[in-house]
Amino acid sequence: MTIQSAAIPAFNPSASSPALTASLAVTLIAAATIAGAWFFQLVLEILPCPLCLEQRYAYYLAIPLGLLTALAARGGAPRPLLLAGLAILALVTLANAGLGTYHSGVEWGFWPGPTDCTGPVGNLGSATDLLARLDTVKVVRCDEVQWRFLGLSLAGYNVLISLLMAAIAGWGFAATAKRS
Repeated sequence: MTIQSAAIPAFNPSASSPALTASLAVTLIAAATIAGAWFFQLVLEILPCPLCLEQRYAYYLAIPLGLLTALAARGGAPRPLLLAGLAILALVTLANAGLGTYHSGVEWGFWPGPTDCTGPVGNLGSATDLLARLDTVKVVRCDEVQWRFLGLSLAGYNVLISLLMAAIAGWGFAATAKRS
């Protein structure tokens, strides 16, 4: 054993590694979710509002970070590196669940949303300008639900999916921290 390996313990890259399992699960869930969001947008033409687009950022981070963490776990990377990757995944997805909760509350009218995507339209300009803009722009409001299933909007499903990913990443973190 070298001094370097004693200072930073390597992780055993077995197929049953919790870091590998958790990071792959988060990556697959994030990829499936963002593919679903694109399906709703591109195929079903349910356009995202500004808050919907912001909620996608967590998935755009979770996919490559989860994949890198899985590759690191498979390659026997040091445990602190794996714990860092899993911790970031857990925190990002937990924060995204918070953003989804905020968006759901805006949709249900529990609190006001951001002024750029809710409330009355202001500064309409002249009638000619207004007609020209109405032909080219579709305003998607954050406080209007475009689709619901079983009483939940897409923002509500984002909360559930993000909490699931945070729980998986948290489990992977805890199980990896315990392993010797």
